[in-house]
Amino acid sequence: MRKLMQTLAALAIAAGLAHPAAAEDKTITMGTLSWEDLTPITGITKKVLEDEGYTVKVTQFSEWGIAYAALAKGDIQMLASQTDYVAQDYWDKNKNKLEKLSPVSHGLFQAFAVPSYVPINSIDDLNANADKFGGKIIGIEPGSGLMRDAATAVKTYDLKLNLVEGSTAAMTAALKAAEERKDWIVVTVWQPSWMMQKFDMKFLTDPKGVFPPSQSYYWIAQKGFAASHPHAREAIASVFVPLADITSINSEVADGKTMDQAIADWTASHTDLMKRWENIKSE
Repeated sequence: MRKLMQTLAALAIAAGLAHPAAAEDKTITMGTLSWEDLTPITGITKKVLEDEGYTVKVTQFSEWGIAYAALAKGDIQMLASQTDYVAQDYWDKNKNKLEKLSPVSHGLFQAFAVPSYVPINSIDDLNANADKFGGKIIGIEPGSGLMRDAATAVKTYDLKLNLVEGSTAAMTAALKAAEERKDWIVVTVWQPSWMMQKFDMKFLTDPKGVFPPSQSYYWIAQKGFAASHPHAREAIASVFVPLADITSINSEVADGKTMDQAIADWTASHTDLMKRWENIKSE
């Protein structure tokens, strides 16, 4: 019996040598959306992977539906997303084809906000002051999770203000102009955002709980990615970008840097942190 077991073990080893595990593909395709929270997360993770010898290609998408469809189809391999609320519908629709790799940040919060000089504190106060706000809530791009929740809030609170779709740039310009004149304005905004740092803003309380609580960001991937890219998965899992750092990067962009330069400056000034990430990965 012992000889038989030894023979079987030898055959198993020989089979393993004859059919070694496939080498890990060193090219990785990422998706991202051109938003100020996801872009730094993507850029920093890209740098970590490149330092590990990977070639990383990034594709930018305009909205969640397109990004998730590309991920499920295999046009990209991984994507940073909030799966619990902001992109929950897209996650639920595609999750049988996807897997979570690791959390990469935490604390996203989105809601209605006003400048601190506006003397109201709750969404319940909006209707009584609709005229002072020009009958409008200034929104951002349609199709975003924030605008979906904002539309739900308008219905839930039976608001008499019109939710205006537009762009982040247009909303920012309107906020800046209102701040300069001390006009009343209500906007859809989020944390992390350089706007919350630059302007003295406050979120309106939400007694009916329409807007979700603080959310986490995850790296998600096509199902099977972690098994086929074990070393890349370890590198990705080591990365965690605090919300304050995302805000800081975007403040530098708002002050004139390119996003690539702001991310490069962040990684250059956080070499000790990135070394700790390497140590975590190697443990």
